[in-house]
Amino acid sequence: MARQADGEQPAAAAGDGAAPVDGEMRWPSWDDIARLHQIPDVDGTFAEPLPEPEPLPEPEPLPLPLPEPEPLPEPEPLPEPEPLPEPEPLPEPEPEPEPEPEPLPEPEPLPEPQPLPEPGLLPLAAPGPVAGAAHGSLAADEAAGRAATDAGTDEVAPGERHDGDIAPAVVEDGARDPAAPGPAATVPAAGDDTAAGGAAADDDDATLADDATVVMSQPVLPAPPTADDATVVMPPLVAPAWPGPEPVGPSGDGAPTDNPVAPPRVSVFPATSTSTSTPAAEGIRVTAGPVPHGTAADRTPSLLDTFPEEQHRRRWPLRLAIAAGILVVLAGAYAAMSYALRDRVPHGATVAGVPIGGLTSSAAVQRLAAQLASATGAPLTVTAHDVQMQIDPAAAGLSFDPQATVRGLTGLDLADPRRLWRQIVGLGAVSPVTHVDQTALTTAVAGLSGTLSGDPVDGAILFVDGAPHATAARDGWAIDEKAAEQQIAATWLVAARPLALPTRTVSPAITQAATDQALTDVAQPVASGPVTVTVGGQTTTLAAPTLTANATFVSQGGALVLQMNGTALTDALVSQLPGLLTPAADAHFAFQNDAPVIVPGQPGTTLDPSQVASAVAAAASQATGRTATLKLVPTDPAQSTAALQALGVTEIVSEFDTPLTSDHIRDINIRQGAARINGVLVRPGQTFSLTDSLRPLDAAHGFVDAGAIVDGQHVAAMGGGLSQVSTTTYNAAYFAGFEIVEHTPHSEWFSRYPEGREATIFTGVIDLKWKNNTPYGALLQSWIGADDHLHVRIWGTKYWTVQSTTSPRSNVQPATTLYDQSPTCEPAGKGNPGFTVSVTRKVYLGTVLSSTSTWRTTYKPQNQVICGPAPTTGP
Repeated sequence: MARQADGEQPAAAAGDGAAPVDGEMRWPSWDDIARLHQIPDVDGTFAEPLPEPEPLPEPEPLPLPLPEPEPLPEPEPLPEPEPLPEPEPLPEPEPEPEPEPEPLPEPEPLPEPQPLPEPGLLPLAAPGPVAGAAHGSLAADEAAGRAATDAGTDEVAPGERHDGDIAPAVVEDGARDPAAPGPAATVPAAGDDTAAGGAAADDDDATLADDATVVMSQPVLPAPPTADDATVVMPPLVAPAWPGPEPVGPSGDGAPTDNPVAPPRVSVFPATSTSTSTPAAEGIRVTAGPVPHGTAADRTPSLLDTFPEEQHRRRWPLRLAIAAGILVVLAGAYAAMSYALRDRVPHGATVAGVPIGGLTSSAAVQRLAAQLASATGAPLTVTAHDVQMQIDPAAAGLSFDPQATVRGLTGLDLADPRRLWRQIVGLGAVSPVTHVDQTALTTAVAGLSGTLSGDPVDGAILFVDGAPHATAARDGWAIDEKAAEQQIAATWLVAARPLALPTRTVSPAITQAATDQALTDVAQPVASGPVTVTVGGQTTTLAAPTLTANATFVSQGGALVLQMNGTALTDALVSQLPGLLTPAADAHFAFQNDAPVIVPGQPGTTLDPSQVASAVAAAASQATGRTATLKLVPTDPAQSTAALQALGVTEIVSEFDTPLTSDHIRDINIRQGAARINGVLVRPGQTFSLTDSLRPLDAAHGFVDAGAIVDGQHVAAMGGGLSQVSTTTYNAAYFAGFEIVEHTPHSEWFSRYPEGREATIFTGVIDLKWKNNTPYGALLQSWIGADDHLHVRIWGTKYWTVQSTTSPRSNVQPATTLYDQSPTCEPAGKGNPGFTVSVTRKVYLGTVLSSTSTWRTTYKPQNQVICGPAPTTGP
C-alpha cells in the first residue's frame, strides 16, 4: 500500500450527517462500500447514489513545458496467485490477550522492468487527470498486493484495519484557494521504478480487503469547506484489466499525445455519483458530506449483509519454530563458549591475595602452591587481648588444597550456567579450599587456652592489723574455643596476621556486689569487739584481735562466707580455762604373770573444734548478742580394747637371749634399752626401728658411756653395749620369719653372739629394721633374767615356719698383737680369730616355701692391742 503523503492526517469516522473536520479524513461506512460497489441491500434494492458533487474549478496549468516521454515497454504479466486453503475451524479458545502481530515476511520482488530512458519534466495535471492517474497506479499496487499475498500475507477480514492502512482523504469544498500550491500525491506510472519499489516496500505496512490498496490524496481546495459542499475524490467503480501499455496518441494510431496514459488501477472503493456522464478516465470528484443510509426497501439483499465469524490463522507454530531456533542457537553458543573456557580461570579471580585470573588450571595451581607456600608452612600467629601465640598449621590439622581450589573455578558443567557467567563478568576474591582435621585443631586450640586467657579476680576480704579490707572484683577473659576453631578453619589462610581470635568474658566467682555485702554485713562486725564464750560452767572472752587473726572469708555459692580456725580458738579457750578438759586413756597391753593382757582405755572430755568455729563465727557476725555457748564432748581412747583384741596377740611367736658380760657399765645401757622396747606393738605391715624405740639416746634418759667399737677401734661411747639389745632383737625377728629390712654385723665376732646372726647399732648411723609381714600383731617383751641373760620375746600368732643353717668357717685368720701409740688407744687382750661364714634362712607358710635368704659375713681377728711402741730386739 502506498504510504500517506507528508502532512496528511487520517480522517476520524464521522456519524451520519456530520461534516468532517478540516484537515481530517474519515473511513468509508458500509453504505459507502455498498453504494460504490453496487451491492444490493437485504431487500434487493440499491442505495441511492450521492448527489453529484459540484465540479471544482480547473487548476491553472503550470507554464513549464515537459518533454514528451518515451513509450513505456510492455510489462510482463503478473502470475496469478494460488488460492489460499480453507482454514480449519479452531476450537473456541479461552479469552486471552491478543499477542502483538509478528512481522510478515518480505514479499517476493516483482520482475524488474526494463530500464526506461530518463523522462522529461511533465506538466502538472488538472484535477481530473490526476484522479485518473491515481486509478492507473492502483492497478500496479493491486498486483504488488497479490504478490505479497502469495508470499504469505495474512487474510484481512472485511472492515478490519491495519496500522498501515490509509483512509480516503475527505476534504471540504473550498478548503484552500485553487491557485494556492499545496501537497498533492502523485502516483507514478506502472513502469516507473520508484512506483514499483514503493508498492513493494509499502506492501508490508498494511493491506485492505483482499486485492486493493487505496491511495488517496488531499487535494488543494480554493476555499474553506462547509458541511454541505464537501467533496470526496473516489476512484472509478470498475477498472478494466490492464493487459499492457497501449500506444499513446490522440486518435489511437500510435501518435504521441500531450498527456501519457497510465495503466488503470482497480480500487475497492469505486466512485459513487449521480452523474453518469463523467468519464472514468477523468476520475470522479464527489462532494463530501454525510453518506445517505438506505432502508431495506431501497435495495436487494446482499451476501455481505451478514459477515461470517472472523477466523484467524494459527500463528503459534511459526512463533514456536522461531523461538526453538533461537534457543538452539543460544544453546550452541553456550556449549561452545563453555567448552572453549573450561580450562581457564575467570578473569579477576584472586585466592588469598594471589591473582590467578586468566590462567590455565595447571598454571593457577602452580602459582598458588608457590606463592602460598610460606603462608601454609609458617607458624600461624594468633592474638587475643594483646597476647600472642603461634600454632603450627600442620600440627593443627590445617592444609591448603590448590587443586581443589582451582577445580572449583574451572571445568565443564553445562548444567551450571553460573560457570559461564563467571567467565563473562569475572570474579573477585575466592575462598581457598582447605582441609581441617577437627581433632587436631581442637587439641591445638585447647593448648592456646592456658596462655590466651586472663583469670578473673574474685572479690576478697582480708584482715590487716585487725581491720577488714576488701579486694575489688575484676572480670577475666578467655578465648571462645568453638568460635576460635571455626574462625581458624575458615580464615587461617586469608585473614590478616596476627589472627585475632574471639574471646568471651569470664565473670569472677565473687562479684563486687557480693564482696561489698560481706564487708558490711560480716567483716566489720567481727572486728568490732570481743566474743563471750561459755563452756563447762566456765566463761571467758575471745578478744577482737584473736577473732580477726583466726577469721578468713572463703568463696561458697557465689558469696563470701566467714570461717574461723576452730583448732586455734580451742587452744585459746583451753589455755584460758585450765582443767577444762579430761584426757582419755588408751587401751594398751601390759605383762602380767609373764604374759600380755589388755588394759582397757578410759574416755575423756574435749572441745569439738568445728563446733567452736561455727559458734564463735555466728556470734562474731552479730552487732549485738555476741555470746557463744559451747558443750564439752566425750572422747573415746584412740586405742580401744576391741582393736587390740583383733590383733591376735595370744602366743609366743619367737624368742632369743644372749649372756651379759662382766662389764656392769654396759649392763646399765642394756637394761635401759630392754625397758624401752618392752611392750612395743608392731601392727601388721608396720616396720620396727630400734633407733626409734630407744630415742632419745642421752644421759637424761638413763644412758651412759660404755665400751663400743667405732671405726674399728674400741672406744667409750654413749649407749655402749646396746649392740647386744640389737643382736638379741634381730635373732628374735629372724626366727619369727619377719622380713629383715636393715642390719649390720659387727666387724669382729664376739663369742656371746651366734656366727653370722648378729647386728650392731650406732644411733643415727647404723640401725636395725624389720617388717611385720603377717596378718597379726607383734608385741615385744624384753627383760634381763636372773640368769644374767638378755631376753627378747615376740608375742602374736605363729604364722611362718623358719629353717636356718650356718656354713663352716672359711678364710680363718688367727689373732696377733698390735701396738698402738695413738692418744685414743684402748688396750685389749687377744681374742677370736677372723673368718668368713654364711647363714641361710628358709621361710615356709605351712609346707610351702615362701622365701630363701643368705647372708655372708666376714670378721676380722680380735688382735691384742698394746698401747705404746713395739718392743725392740737386741743385737
